[in-house]
Amino acid sequence: MPFIDANDIRLFHRFDGPERAPVLALSNSLGTDHALWEPQMAAFSKRFRVLRYDTRGHGRSGVPTQPATLEQLGRDFLGLLDGLGLQRVHFCGLSLGGMTGMWLGCNAPARIERLVLCNTSTQMGPPEPWNTRIEAVRASGMAAVTEGVIGRWFTSGFRGRAPEAVERVRRMLLETPKDGYAACCAAIRDMDQREAIAAIRSPTLVIAGSQDPATPPDHARFIAARIAGASLVELDAAHLSNVEAAEKFTQAVLGFLEGRAEGELG
Repeated sequence: MPFIDANDIRLFHRFDGPERAPVLALSNSLGTDHALWEPQMAAFSKRFRVLRYDTRGHGRSGVPTQPATLEQLGRDFLGLLDGLGLQRVHFCGLSLGGMTGMWLGCNAPARIERLVLCNTSTQMGPPEPWNTRIEAVRASGMAAVTEGVIGRWFTSGFRGRAPEAVERVRRMLLETPKDGYAACCAAIRDMDQREAIAAIRSPTLVIAGSQDPATPPDHARFIAARIAGASLVELDAAHLSNVEAAEKFTQAVLGFLEGRAEGELG
Protein backbone atom coordinates (compact mmCIF):
# COMPACT_ATOMS: atom_id res chain seq x y z
CA MET A 1 0.00 0.00 0.00
CA PRO A 2 1.34 3.49 -0.82
CA PHE A 3 0.09 4.96 2.48
CA ILE A 4 1.59 4.93 5.96
CA ASP A 5 -0.15 6.27 9.07
CA ALA A 6 2.59 8.26 10.78
CA ASN A 7 2.48 10.83 13.58
CA ASP A 8 -1.31 11.39 13.35
CA ILE A 9 -1.41 11.83 9.54
CA ARG A 10 -1.67 9.50 6.53
CA LEU A 11 1.31 9.95 4.21
CA PHE A 12 1.44 8.94 0.57
CA HIS A 13 4.76 7.53 -0.58
CA ARG A 14 6.29 5.61 -3.47
CA PHE A 15 9.52 3.81 -4.24
CA ASP A 16 11.49 3.72 -7.49
CA GLY A 17 14.78 2.04 -8.26
CA PRO A 18 16.56 -1.18 -7.27
CA GLU A 19 15.28 -2.75 -4.06
CA ARG A 20 18.75 -3.40 -2.65
CA ALA A 21 20.21 0.02 -3.48
CA PRO A 22 20.82 2.68 -0.77
CA VAL A 23 17.68 4.68 -0.02
CA LEU A 24 17.47 8.33 -1.08
CA ALA A 25 14.45 10.18 0.33
CA LEU A 26 13.15 13.27 -1.48
CA SER A 27 11.00 15.92 0.22
CA ASN A 28 8.91 18.43 -1.75
CA SER A 29 8.52 22.18 -1.48
CA LEU A 30 5.50 24.05 -0.17
CA GLY A 31 2.73 23.83 -2.78
CA THR A 32 4.06 20.83 -4.71
CA ASP A 33 3.98 17.06 -4.33
CA HIS A 34 6.30 14.12 -4.97
CA ALA A 35 6.10 14.75 -8.74
CA LEU A 36 8.33 17.80 -8.22
CA TRP A 37 11.26 15.40 -8.55
CA GLU A 38 10.41 13.95 -11.97
CA PRO A 39 13.37 15.72 -13.66
CA GLN A 40 15.73 13.73 -11.41
CA MET A 41 14.04 10.35 -11.36
CA ALA A 42 15.63 8.70 -14.39
CA ALA A 43 19.13 9.33 -13.02
CA PHE A 44 18.41 8.95 -9.30
CA SER A 45 16.51 5.68 -9.65
CA LYS A 46 19.38 4.02 -11.52
CA ARG A 47 21.64 4.31 -8.51
CA PHE A 48 19.32 4.58 -5.51
CA ARG A 49 16.13 3.17 -4.07
CA VAL A 50 14.28 6.50 -4.26
CA LEU A 51 11.63 7.19 -1.64
CA ARG A 52 9.29 10.06 -2.47
CA TYR A 53 6.46 11.17 -0.22
CA ASP A 54 3.88 13.94 -0.10
CA THR A 55 4.32 16.32 2.83
CA ARG A 56 1.26 16.51 5.06
CA GLY A 57 -1.42 18.66 3.46
CA HIS A 58 -0.02 18.10 -0.04
CA GLY A 59 -0.67 15.69 -2.88
CA ARG A 60 -2.35 12.50 -1.71
CA SER A 61 -1.32 12.80 1.95
CA GLY A 62 -3.77 13.68 4.69
CA VAL A 63 -4.79 17.30 5.23
CA PRO A 64 -4.36 18.68 8.77
CA THR A 65 -7.03 20.78 10.43
CA GLN A 66 -4.56 22.75 12.56
CA PRO A 67 -1.40 24.76 11.76
CA ALA A 68 1.65 22.54 11.30
CA THR A 69 5.05 22.91 12.95
CA LEU A 70 8.43 22.04 11.55
CA GLU A 71 8.91 19.48 14.31
CA GLN A 72 5.66 17.86 13.22
CA LEU A 73 6.88 17.63 9.62
CA GLY A 74 10.14 16.10 10.79
CA ARG A 75 8.35 13.57 12.97
CA ASP A 76 6.04 12.74 10.06
CA PHE A 77 9.10 11.66 8.10
CA LEU A 78 10.53 9.67 11.01
CA GLY A 79 7.17 7.92 11.36
CA LEU A 80 7.29 7.12 7.65
CA LEU A 81 10.76 5.60 8.04
CA ASP A 82 9.61 3.57 11.03
CA GLY A 83 6.55 2.33 9.17
CA LEU A 84 8.72 1.25 6.24
CA GLY A 85 11.35 -0.36 8.46
CA LEU A 86 14.13 1.98 7.33
CA GLN A 87 16.81 2.96 9.81
CA ARG A 88 19.09 5.34 7.90
CA VAL A 89 18.71 7.12 4.55
CA HIS A 90 20.12 9.89 2.42
CA PHE A 91 17.79 12.90 2.47
CA CYS A 92 17.31 15.62 -0.16
CA GLY A 93 14.76 18.37 0.41
CA LEU A 94 13.91 21.55 -1.47
CA SER A 95 12.55 24.68 0.21
CA LEU A 96 10.12 23.35 2.86
CA GLY A 97 11.67 19.94 2.28
CA GLY A 98 15.08 21.42 3.06
CA MET A 99 13.73 22.99 6.24
CA THR A 100 12.49 19.54 7.25
CA GLY A 101 15.92 18.15 6.40
CA MET A 102 17.65 20.63 8.69
CA TRP A 103 15.33 19.65 11.54
CA LEU A 104 16.14 15.99 10.92
CA GLY A 105 19.87 16.67 10.79
CA CYS A 106 19.65 18.40 14.16
CA ASN A 107 17.17 16.12 15.92
CA ALA A 108 17.52 12.68 14.33
CA PRO A 109 21.16 12.47 13.18
CA ALA A 110 21.26 8.68 13.42
CA ARG A 111 18.61 8.45 10.69
CA ILE A 112 20.33 10.69 8.11
CA GLU A 113 23.38 9.49 6.16
CA ARG A 114 24.01 12.39 3.75
CA LEU A 115 21.92 15.57 3.65
CA VAL A 116 21.13 17.80 0.65
CA LEU A 117 19.49 21.16 1.40
CA CYS A 118 18.18 22.94 -1.70
CA ASN A 119 16.84 26.49 -2.11
CA THR A 120 15.98 26.73 1.54
CA SER A 121 16.43 28.89 4.63
CA THR A 122 16.75 28.67 8.39
CA GLN A 123 14.34 31.56 8.99
CA MET A 124 11.92 33.37 6.68
CA GLY A 125 11.50 36.85 8.08
CA PRO A 126 8.57 38.54 9.84
CA PRO A 127 5.27 36.67 10.24
CA GLU A 128 3.03 39.27 8.57
CA PRO A 129 3.55 38.20 4.92
CA TRP A 130 2.86 34.59 5.87
CA ASN A 131 -0.29 35.56 7.75
CA THR A 132 -1.46 37.51 4.71
CA ARG A 133 -0.79 34.52 2.46
CA ILE A 134 -2.64 32.16 4.81
CA GLU A 135 -5.65 34.48 4.92
CA ALA A 136 -5.69 34.87 1.12
CA VAL A 137 -5.60 31.13 0.51
CA ARG A 138 -8.23 30.32 3.11
CA ALA A 139 -10.53 32.99 1.67
CA SER A 140 -10.00 32.52 -2.07
CA GLY A 141 -8.19 29.22 -2.62
CA MET A 142 -4.85 28.51 -4.24
CA ALA A 143 -5.58 30.65 -7.29
CA ALA A 144 -5.07 33.70 -5.05
CA VAL A 145 -1.33 33.05 -4.76
CA THR A 146 -0.37 30.79 -7.67
CA GLU A 147 0.76 33.36 -10.25
CA GLY A 148 2.80 35.29 -7.71
CA VAL A 149 4.46 32.08 -6.57
CA ILE A 150 5.26 31.01 -10.14
CA GLY A 151 6.92 34.38 -10.68
CA ARG A 152 9.27 33.71 -7.76
CA TRP A 153 9.90 30.07 -8.59
CA PHE A 154 11.14 30.49 -12.17
CA THR A 155 13.07 33.17 -14.03
CA SER A 156 11.25 34.94 -16.85
CA GLY A 157 13.64 33.33 -19.34
CA PHE A 158 12.77 29.83 -18.19
CA ARG A 159 9.04 30.60 -18.19
CA GLY A 160 9.42 31.63 -21.83
CA ARG A 161 11.46 28.68 -23.04
CA ALA A 162 9.90 25.85 -20.96
CA PRO A 163 6.17 26.61 -20.67
CA GLU A 164 5.22 22.94 -20.31
CA ALA A 165 7.48 22.47 -17.27
CA VAL A 166 6.08 25.64 -15.70
CA GLU A 167 2.53 24.51 -16.39
CA ARG A 168 3.12 21.18 -14.61
CA VAL A 169 4.22 23.06 -11.50
CA ARG A 170 1.32 25.50 -11.81
CA ARG A 171 -1.11 22.57 -11.79
CA MET A 172 0.55 21.16 -8.67
CA LEU A 173 0.07 24.49 -6.92
CA LEU A 174 -3.55 24.83 -7.95
CA GLU A 175 -4.32 21.25 -6.88
CA THR A 176 -2.74 21.61 -3.43
CA PRO A 177 -5.43 21.56 -0.71
CA LYS A 178 -5.75 25.09 0.59
CA ASP A 179 -5.91 23.93 4.21
CA GLY A 180 -2.75 21.87 3.77
CA TYR A 181 -0.94 24.78 2.17
CA ALA A 182 -2.02 27.15 4.93
CA ALA A 183 -0.98 24.68 7.63
CA CYS A 184 2.52 24.38 6.20
CA CYS A 185 2.79 28.15 5.70
CA ALA A 186 2.41 28.37 9.47
CA ALA A 187 5.31 25.93 9.95
CA ILE A 188 7.55 28.14 7.80
CA ARG A 189 6.31 31.32 9.48
CA ASP A 190 7.20 30.02 12.95
CA MET A 191 10.54 28.40 12.06
CA ASP A 192 13.91 29.63 13.30
CA GLN A 193 16.79 27.17 12.88
CA ARG A 194 19.59 29.73 12.65
CA GLU A 195 21.36 28.54 15.78
CA ALA A 196 20.28 24.91 15.79
CA ILE A 197 21.86 23.90 12.48
CA ALA A 198 25.36 24.20 13.91
CA ALA A 199 24.65 20.81 15.50
CA ILE A 200 24.32 19.03 12.13
CA ARG A 201 27.09 16.47 11.64
CA SER A 202 25.87 14.59 8.55
CA PRO A 203 27.87 15.36 5.39
CA THR A 204 25.86 18.18 3.83
CA LEU A 205 25.48 19.75 0.41
CA VAL A 206 23.70 23.11 0.11
CA ILE A 207 22.29 24.11 -3.27
CA ALA A 208 21.32 27.70 -4.11
CA GLY A 209 19.72 29.39 -7.09
CA SER A 210 21.62 32.52 -8.08
CA GLN A 211 18.32 34.19 -9.12
CA ASP A 212 16.15 32.86 -6.30
CA PRO A 213 14.11 35.68 -4.70
CA ALA A 214 12.35 33.36 -2.24
CA THR A 215 15.45 31.91 -0.52
CA PRO A 216 18.31 34.02 -1.92
CA PRO A 217 21.89 32.76 -2.24
CA ASP A 218 22.96 34.51 0.95
CA HIS A 219 20.56 32.23 2.86
CA ALA A 220 22.37 29.20 1.40
CA ARG A 221 25.76 30.69 2.21
CA PHE A 222 24.68 31.18 5.81
CA ILE A 223 23.59 27.54 6.05
CA ALA A 224 26.82 26.26 4.51
CA ALA A 225 28.89 28.41 6.86
CA ARG A 226 27.02 27.18 9.95
CA ILE A 227 27.26 23.45 9.18
CA ALA A 228 30.76 22.08 9.65
CA GLY A 229 32.25 20.79 6.41
CA ALA A 230 29.21 21.65 4.26
CA SER A 231 29.66 22.14 0.51
CA LEU A 232 27.86 24.84 -1.48
CA VAL A 233 26.79 24.74 -5.14
CA GLU A 234 25.14 27.75 -6.79
CA LEU A 235 23.09 27.16 -9.95
CA ASP A 236 21.80 29.63 -12.53
CA ALA A 237 18.13 29.32 -11.56
CA ALA A 238 15.38 30.76 -9.41
CA HIS A 239 13.67 28.86 -6.58
CA LEU A 240 12.91 25.48 -8.16
CA SER A 241 16.47 24.83 -9.26
CA ASN A 242 15.83 21.11 -9.69
CA VAL A 243 13.42 22.01 -12.52
CA GLU A 244 15.08 25.08 -14.04
CA ALA A 245 18.64 23.73 -13.90
CA ALA A 246 17.70 20.06 -13.85
CA GLU A 247 20.81 18.50 -15.37
CA LYS A 248 23.33 20.44 -13.27
CA PHE A 249 21.21 19.92 -10.15
CA THR A 250 21.11 16.17 -10.75
CA GLN A 251 24.85 16.00 -11.36
CA ALA A 252 25.59 17.96 -8.20
CA VAL A 253 23.41 15.75 -6.00
CA LEU A 254 24.66 12.47 -7.46
CA GLY A 255 28.28 13.60 -7.22
CA PHE A 256 27.83 14.50 -3.58
CA LEU A 257 25.96 11.32 -2.65
CA GLU A 258 28.56 9.18 -4.40
CA GLY A 259 31.45 11.04 -2.79
CA ARG A 260 32.88 12.63 -5.93
CA ALA A 261 34.79 15.90 -5.65
CA GLU A 262 33.19 19.08 -7.01
CA GLY A 263 35.53 19.10 -9.97
CA GLU A 264 34.29 15.65 -11.00
CA LEU A 265 30.63 16.60 -11.23
CA GLY A 266 30.86 17.05 -14.98
